[in-house]
Amino acid sequence: MALSEVLPTLDSAHNLLQASSSDVDEHCASLGRWRLSYDQISAGAFSGSFTQLSLPRLEIFREITSQQVRQYGQLGADSFGIALPWPGDGEINCNGASVAGAQVIACIDAEVDMCTPRSFELRGVIASSALIKDLAARFDIELPRGVWHQLRVIEMAQAPVLRLRAHLAAIHETIATAPERFDAPAVRQALEDALLVEIMEMLPTARPSYPSRSAAGRKRTVDRARELMHGSGERTLSLLEVCQAVGASPRKLGYCFQEVLGTSPMHYWRAMRLNRVRRDLKRAGGTDASVYDVAVQHGFWHFSQFSRDYKRHFCELPSQTLRRARCAA
Repeated sequence: MALSEVLPTLDSAHNLLQASSSDVDEHCASLGRWRLSYDQISAGAFSGSFTQLSLPRLEIFREITSQQVRQYGQLGADSFGIALPWPGDGEINCNGASVAGAQVIACIDAEVDMCTPRSFELRGVIASSALIKDLAARFDIELPRGVWHQLRVIEMAQAPVLRLRAHLAAIHETIATAPERFDAPAVRQALEDALLVEIMEMLPTARPSYPSRSAAGRKRTVDRARELMHGSGERTLSLLEVCQAVGASPRKLGYCFQEVLGTSPMHYWRAMRLNRVRRDLKRAGGTDASVYDVAVQHGFWHFSQFSRDYKRHFCELPSQTLRRARCAA
């Protein structure tokens, strides 16, 4: 299926958005008002889907991605988000901490920056932070300061987390089998009230999960290394230069990356540059730039090796990406 054919469908009667894609950038474009970017870390064909049910004051979402990705950006201005990783293989890493048990991911007006594993599914609820603050004030609930302006893994009482999980399972089962049930205003209002009650039950038990001092140090090392890798200087830094800049040996940096991101610095560094090349090729449809020109700009000097790495990562040759962009121009 051509990427241009992978378009979201919106059922206005149900306020239901459903989209699927075979390209990580196309997937990001389907995320409603979320302002997120994804980089594909693991190699292989990407497939993703996104479903969002909009209620008067809440948005209920389900996201599935097939490959390991780094997600970064914002859910939107003035947003409160609470999300539950659905049972599956691999761990999600958020601020150097993994999510397990009665933990959830929560944030208020926060930047998103996390790595998710292969075959990953996330379900949750988005609301305005003003709504959550107002309800918390009405019910005399003190919001945990640790979730403000930073994405956090949150420890919560198990019972309300399980109830929220059951609500989300029932909602998405209904979306799949009988979405017309959400047409009735009374049903929509009852559903919204039930979710807000569970969130208000969860918040008083919320305790941010902080990584240990050593884990926090590894996270700082990885953050600094990634900042250098993503830098927009005149040339791409080598991995050795990154190690020297952060004051870590290649072995130590490798250990930090494995603990925080679940991958090696070399694999992450190469994946980031491959993603950049792919985006530049998609934008080069109206230019006379060659694949070689774009690859060299991102530090790939061994062209045949670059082509093999690109095909392994995205399941197509770079020339095919550029050709499709020129056909669409």
